[in-house]
Amino acid sequence: MSGAIYRGPVRLVLFDVDGVLTDGSLHVTADGEFMKSFHARDGVAFALLRAHGIRTGILSGKHSGALAWRAARLGVDVLVTGCDDKAAGYADIKARQRLGDHEIAYVGDDVNDLAVIERVGLSYAPADAHRLVRSRVDRVMDTAGGHGVAREVAEHLLAEGGLSLDDAYRPLFEQWSDHDVVQ
Repeated sequence: MSGAIYRGPVRLVLFDVDGVLTDGSLHVTADGEFMKSFHARDGVAFALLRAHGIRTGILSGKHSGALAWRAARLGVDVLVTGCDDKAAGYADIKARQRLGDHEIAYVGDDVNDLAVIERVGLSYAPADAHRLVRSRVDRVMDTAGGHGVAREVAEHLLAEGGLSLDDAYRPLFEQWSDHDVVQ
């Protein structure tokens, strides 16, 4: 099935940060600056989704210089940080992106994500998400937050859209040379 492309309904995948793209640990410097640890596998997830025409976004309750830097490196299409009301943040993203709920997937791990999880067309949670979240999402992944769960979500979504792993990765294989596409 050479040249196969994703044909599923999802056009945007939104990710929470703490507990999804990170393991939820908060490291604070003496100056009060937060440091976060991101998994390299998740960087490939963003490139993989983009290669199949799926937009990506981050919806986070916190501001962080580390997050802004990582989002820029990942090339996310939507970045909303410091969002205390995730339902309102989601509604704004949906309107600005001109998408319906059924065209958006969300990955969240904690109870403050439930308002978004209940609205989107497809929802995911890391293996170590809060039990209320695990009971309400469409799919609980095998991977814990901060350990490559975005990559597992991307692969699952593309498989649900009819792609084998080889076909899913083919666009990236064609781009890669002797250096990394995403750091």
